[in-house]
Amino acid sequence: MKAVHFGAGNIGRGFIGLLLSKAGYHVTFVDVAAQLVDDINALGKYNVQIFGHEEKIQVDNISAINSNENLDALIDAIVEADIVTTATGPNVLKLIAPNIAKGLTKRIATNKTPLNIIACENMIGGSTALKNFVYENLADDIKPEVDKLIGFPDSSIDRIVPAQKNDEKLLVKVEDFAEWIVDKKGIVGELPAIKGMTPVNNLNAYMERKLFTVNTCYASIAYLTYKRGIADIPTAMKDEEILKTARGVLSETSALLIDKYNFDATKHQAYVESVEKRFANPYLSDEVTRVAREPKRKLSPQERLISPASQLIERGKEPLNLAKVAAAVFSYDFEGDAEAVEIQNFIKSNGIDAAITEYTGLAADSKLFKLIRENID
Repeated sequence: MKAVHFGAGNIGRGFIGLLLSKAGYHVTFVDVAAQLVDDINALGKYNVQIFGHEEKIQVDNISAINSNENLDALIDAIVEADIVTTATGPNVLKLIAPNIAKGLTKRIATNKTPLNIIACENMIGGSTALKNFVYENLADDIKPEVDKLIGFPDSSIDRIVPAQKNDEKLLVKVEDFAEWIVDKKGIVGELPAIKGMTPVNNLNAYMERKLFTVNTCYASIAYLTYKRGIADIPTAMKDEEILKTARGVLSETSALLIDKYNFDATKHQAYVESVEKRFANPYLSDEVTRVAREPKRKLSPQERLISPASQLIERGKEPLNLAKVAAAVFSYDFEGDAEAVEIQNFIKSNGIDAAITEYTGLAADSKLFKLIRENID
């Protein structure tokens, strides 16, 4: 069996690539980082280590393709693949779509077996977004055949893999917790037999549970922490004021998720508590500026702050803590983050009111706009 995986970074190697390899696939990583590609091909294996554990998990039966230098090999790999996955970051999906389209165009002509392409990104509807980008690069006459043979099931992933530097080449250190949930209804052909991948019929519930619990809280801690000069998340978890607001955020998103999806309150609270413990884990010492990166995307209407806050208002509740965090994003001015710089420049040129509407999509007379504005004041 053959798998093509876009993105040979820490998530790609430490999570999805690991599961695919252990399921018996030969994993071909696709990346544009020349040294990383060369290292994978030279070593033919790498190790994954759970933080706090001595033993290492060896991942082998792998290779890599530099898509900038060897497009023909990538196209052929897609033609022969039994599954295609990504862990590139949401903003890169549009960039890899043209090459995927080239691979599918050749595949449709020579290989009639079903193929599932799964975007494993920290976003809702990642595979759907990738599909739309791919279809923009397909000829109209082959789209009906692609519809029949190629699936783009959405998925939800959850594993913290902090930025790290290791002496051992390609080693990735990860947390013990891992969750990969895939939309069963979106799969074409047989279900892939991959231990650690869970197909479900109600994916949206799990996607929002993860996004509005793990990602919302993680980002909240980062933005609340940034101006305090605290460098990492575990240290921030020791700050009583930050912890109080973070728990307030979790209380608000929990109320939404339980009401919307009828989650068992006791089980969901246990999930919330496990998330808090993960963030406090000293081994997962993620930098605040890495967690807070891409504030423009995280402020968008469908993302981790504005979406749950808006849904709570629709249910007659006031998301006071979520509004406080959203306000904090507008003071995030890290010069190493292009999106943060863009937002700050927009505020200087147009004012904070215009910025709130520009980046959240909220009308100035809306309840959530007013809550965010009050917190900025």
